[in-house]
Amino acid sequence: MSVIRLATSDDAADVARLLIDFRDWQGREEPSDSSVEASVRRLLDDPNAEYLLAGDPATGVLQLRFRHAVWTGTDDAHLEDLFVSADARGSGLGRELVEAAFERARERGCARMLLDTNESNEAALRLYQSMGFRSGTGAPGGRDVFMRRRL
Repeated sequence: MSVIRLATSDDAADVARLLIDFRDWQGREEPSDSSVEASVRRLLDDPNAEYLLAGDPATGVLQLRFRHAVWTGTDDAHLEDLFVSADARGSGLGRELVEAAFERARERGCARMLLDTNESNEAALRLYQSMGFRSGTGAPGGRDVFMRRRL
């Protein structure tokens, strides 16, 4: 079992490093390193955002965002990002981070946790499904669909 802890402003460089590695793993060039670090610092000051770090030195990161939901009357936890360094993959670190995220969400009174992932990321899909996440029906008559549009 690894050390999982809530990141503080002192951890901004580690969080940014891991998110930059995640960006690179996805084959993306944007956002810039400086933009990632600035965003991390901003979110570390946001009471509705948290980063969990795993390992010492940190080899895994999970970002949680919280927002109130009309349909549950509680906050939802959105698992926005999960990344484990290549040298730590397969060690169970991702699972430990998600379990810690469940605990953080419960502590905040959340009724549910949401996430999105790319359908081609089979390892992520297997992990999330094994931990009880389901894609499926929301409102009667259809499946939940995550959509986005750049502005």
